[in-house]
Amino acid sequence: MIPWRERRGRTGRAGRTGWRGRTAALAVGAAVAAGVVGVAPAAVALDPSTTTVQASPASATTGQLVTLTATVTCTSDPSTGLGVTFFDGPDLLATAPVGTDGVSTLTTGFTTTGTHTITAAYNGDDGCGASNDTTDVTVSEAPPTPPSNTPGCLLCGLIDFGVGDIHNEINSHNITTVNR
Repeated sequence: MIPWRERRGRTGRAGRTGWRGRTAALAVGAAVAAGVVGVAPAAVALDPSTTTVQASPASATTGQLVTLTATVTCTSDPSTGLGVTFFDGPDLLATAPVGTDGVSTLTTGFTTTGTHTITAAYNGDDGCGASNDTTDVTVSEAPPTPPSNTPGCLLCGLIDFGVGDIHNEINSHNITTVNR
């Protein structure tokens, strides 16, 4: 048999010597690949899972913390996978692990008002298939905070009040001075 490198220069019949060797090599390579595919284990069927998500509270104000709770149900243990990924519309919030009880929680706040559609997507694992669910959180504007220039004063600015001094002179906010 002539080594491949030496055959390249030889043309043999009609200039095709060498092509048969390549064709045979390709056929052998395809057969080996088919054998490898044929020996590969069949894919294991995953148990179906279901995911439900709830928000508490379902109505919040901007900056208020909201707890998102996803519950994954599967006949296999859902806690061995990559967890539950929470989305606010198309925006990724975070991924949280799933406990052995099938529960995954995330606490977050919202800076914009309106309806936020929350998706909890269970990513699946070796025994459970992926699943997801959505819920809405309605966010409204937070009430204005009282002025902080008088710490501890709950009614400051809401009623007129006066402050006396050691001489018992009363100074009022409406610029009235009473002397005794």
